[in-house]
Amino acid sequence: MSGIGGQQFEGSYLGDRTRLPAAARLECKICWWVYDPAEGDAQWQIAPGTPFADLPAHWRCPQCDGAADQFLVLST
Repeated sequence: MSGIGGQQFEGSYLGDRTRLPAAARLECKICWWVYDPAEGDAQWQIAPGTPFADLPAHWRCPQCDGAADQFLVLST
């Protein structure tokens, strides 16, 4: 996930899920869908209370099918 000249986009977690706090909300930069750990993800059968860092490796945006590394941190 890199921007112009190899610089990272602001809000990026750089693909390192271990850097994310459990309560972090993230937004898909493709379609703007927000993953909120308090709500989980019904489409992927992710239980409420599941941090983004604990999502399965194959998880993708339920709205646009974007990869998890396409998400930007909204709030922690």
